[in-house]
Parts: sequence; C-alpha cells; structure tokens
Amino acid sequence: MLTDSKEKLLSLFVPVSLNEIDSAKLMDRVDIKYILHSSKIQDILLKMDGAYRVLEINGIRQFSYLTTYYDTNDYSFFNQHVTGRPERSKVRFRNYLSTGATFLEIKKRTINKRTLKWRIEKGLPSDNMLDENSSDFIRKYVPNELGLLSQVIKNTFTRITLVSKEMDERITIDYDLSFSDPYGNRADYPFIGIIELKKEGFSRASRMSEIMRSYSLHPTSFSKYCIGTSLFYDLPKRNLLKPNMLLINKIKNEFKN
Repeated sequence: MLTDSKEKLLSLFVPVSLNEIDSAKLMDRVDIKYILHSSKIQDILLKMDGAYRVLEINGIRQFSYLTTYYDTNDYSFFNQHVTGRPERSKVRFRNYLSTGATFLEIKKRTINKRTLKWRIEKGLPSDNMLDENSSDFIRKYVPNELGLLSQVIKNTFTRITLVSKEMDERITIDYDLSFSDPYGNRADYPFIGIIELKKEGFSRASRMSEIMRSYSLHPTSFSKYCIGTSLFYDLPKRNLLKPNMLLINKIKNEFKN
C-alpha cells in the first residue's frame, strides 16, 4: 500500500463515484502502458494539477485485485502475446477484493491496436473446471477451438483509478505486484509501478502523457500475465520476454541505494 503521506495526497483529489465512472468504462479503447519504479508514484500524483478525479467507493481510494489467468495446455494465449501476434486474447477471473465482486473477463487486442473487453459477473470455480455457462461465454468471443482451459497463475496488485474531468480518459496506477502458481510458488515485485492510459484514440493531448514525457518514460508493452507465467514455467518462447525482464531489473536497481 501507499505510505501515509501518499494516502493524504490522494485525499486532495476530487472523488468520482463508480456510477459516474460508468461513462468512461472504455470497453473499446486504446491502451498505453508505462513501467516505472513505484517510488515515483507520489511525485506523479503531485503533478496532476487537478486534471483528474479519483475513484472512491465507500471511502476507499486504493483497491486490491486478485486475477486468475486461464490458458490452454499449450499456452496459446501466452504464445500469441510474446510472438507479437496482432490479434490476441486473454481469459481471466478478476476478483475486486474491495467490493467482493468477481467477473469472468475476456480481453482482446485487435489488429488495429485497440483493446476490447467483455465480462460477466461469475465466481471463480473452486475445482478449476469451467462450467458450461463460462465456456459458452468464452467461445462467443474466442471462437477458435482452444481445447481445455485451466488455471496458470494468479496475480495480486493494488490500483488507483483516475478519470479525466472530461470523462474521456481513464488512468490506472498499479503497484504492490505479486504472482503465484497453483503449486504454491510466489514472486513479489513491490518496486514495479504500472501506469496505463485508456483512451478512445491515440491522441497525445493528455496531462498524464505530458508527465510521462517529463520523466523520459516511453510506452512499453508489458503483460502481467506473460511476466508471471515466464517466472514459473520453462516455456520455449519465454526468452522473447527478455527485454521486459531487463527493464524490470533496471528498475529494481534504479533506487537500490
């Protein structure tokens, strides 16, 4: 979690409710990610200059997430991503720990570099087996014959959600990342921060984009699922993530002293 001083900083933002943010869900959007050391988050929040409102639910402005990713026996979704396939998908259950809601979500990247997302409220299976309703939902949006899907990794993190005053841009700030596999292995990455801009188009007219440029930070392809999977499974194509792993090590050493 953020330090007390950062929590006080968040309290200075004008809140926005979940109902209000519905108009900025952006289920068909452009995603732009930046990876940085989590210690920079406070300074970035200070530079917002009132351009964004912060999501608040029941007095809470930091939200914990648990995501469970599914893939095929031959890791089809993982391979789609690391090989740079223009159109690729992910299947996951996301538990919003602060509200208790859980959704089965499908996230798809299109050949036009847009991100589409569909979801239904659905609890995580206790026995790792998808029921008929879940399978039908997945087949609707991932029509290829994929075979059996099973749990691969789990990922937890904390998120701050910001919305522009015009409600045409949403920003998520993720930190306190951890990964685990079904066999009890775990890896923690508290030093990693992920800032993601979700917009309807590629326009650079954004206060957050300006802040990122002031730090000489550039958009980066970064998948929590792929990074976590590469940590626990010796897959043939995981070496394709070497640039990401080098970036992670660079960020880790950035504030070592």
